[in-house]
Amino acid sequence: MKERKNAVADTERTNQYSLMAMSLNKLLSFRLFCFWYGIFMLLGLAATAQPRTSGIGPQNRYYPVRDLRNDFLVYDEGTKAYVPYIVEQHANQTALSVYVDLESNRHYSLLIATQQDGYLFVNAALKRKLRAGQWQVLSIDSLYRVYRQPEIFLTLYGAPGLDDRQLYIGQPISTTQKAVVLRDDNLSVRPRPQAIYSDFLALGLLFLLATHALLFTVHQRAFLRIFSLRDLVSLRSQEDSFLINRPLSGTNLLFTLNLSFVVAYLIMFVQSRNVDVFASRTFLAVGQHFGWLIGEFLALSAIAFMALLGKYVLLEVLGNLYKLHDAINIHFFKTMQSSVLFFTGMTLILAVVAYNTSATTWSSNAFLIPLLGFYLARMGWLYIVIRTVEPIKNLYLFSYLCIVELIPLIIGLRFAL
Repeated sequence: MKERKNAVADTERTNQYSLMAMSLNKLLSFRLFCFWYGIFMLLGLAATAQPRTSGIGPQNRYYPVRDLRNDFLVYDEGTKAYVPYIVEQHANQTALSVYVDLESNRHYSLLIATQQDGYLFVNAALKRKLRAGQWQVLSIDSLYRVYRQPEIFLTLYGAPGLDDRQLYIGQPISTTQKAVVLRDDNLSVRPRPQAIYSDFLALGLLFLLATHALLFTVHQRAFLRIFSLRDLVSLRSQEDSFLINRPLSGTNLLFTLNLSFVVAYLIMFVQSRNVDVFASRTFLAVGQHFGWLIGEFLALSAIAFMALLGKYVLLEVLGNLYKLHDAINIHFFKTMQSSVLFFTGMTLILAVVAYNTSATTWSSNAFLIPLLGFYLARMGWLYIVIRTVEPIKNLYLFSYLCIVELIPLIIGLRFAL
């Protein structure tokens, strides 16, 4: 009996040892599995991980921020629109286009290179020839100042295929900055387009309406005469009129200041249509906030006001030199009257056209031709008016008008449209 009990106990201990051995064996197998699984995962990650982005551009001195080849568009004749580039369908296309967001990529550079000679178009205008194998580096800040648009339409024309072209937004490599990783997704967070010009022009119209209403209320008699087309074309001027006799009176200065506001508003309007008003392109670069536009408007108003007062000083000097004492005040009044009618009418017409035709393409000729026509017509009319006031030789009168009317116009056009 005792031997049977010992045999049972030995059997139970043997079973326990066997279970413990099996458990230990399973534990060791699981740990070994985890170890090798981790090794294989690390090797897999190392093999499939994105390598560190090397430099691009001239001498590899730029980090790639965005590969714009993912955004290429081609023109589809069937739909008469631009569609995304698809390799299987558009492999033979020689003109590939892309919208470049300038506003969201300030302080970066645009890097362009082609394997064969090609051409670069910006907003459908040819800008430069692309030499094979040479990088073209364009500052996005400079493009933003020149085109005054948050986005430009860029086209690369050359050999067919996507491999011929390289187009990146890049950042210059610096030893103190971290590398910029090139993302593979085509999504980017862009700020909502700002309409500061539209808001300013709308408020500017309200401001001009308020100033004209104030002048009509305070100086109704003067307002009706200055805005009278019949009085402008009349040869019988009232030389003893309070408006003509006192060119620098408070009433005339108020109307001169109001004309300065109108001229400044027109310049801002032309600028908002991407037409360069000043040749330097730096005086009216695109601003980023509404207060900047107000400051530019006030500065332009002050410049226009000083120019109009300078016009009167010029008339005084040359009028006395040519002995046209009686014609000076009439000349200045007719100049002011014609300018008020023309610029105010032009402001109303352009505002109506702009707010009723959103897709209108504006050109400098749309503003330059009416302006030239106005100044030449005014010069001819002043010739007739002064001849009725002063008996002066035609040669003297013509030279006088060339100095006070034609030369300022030429100088202005030299630095304007």
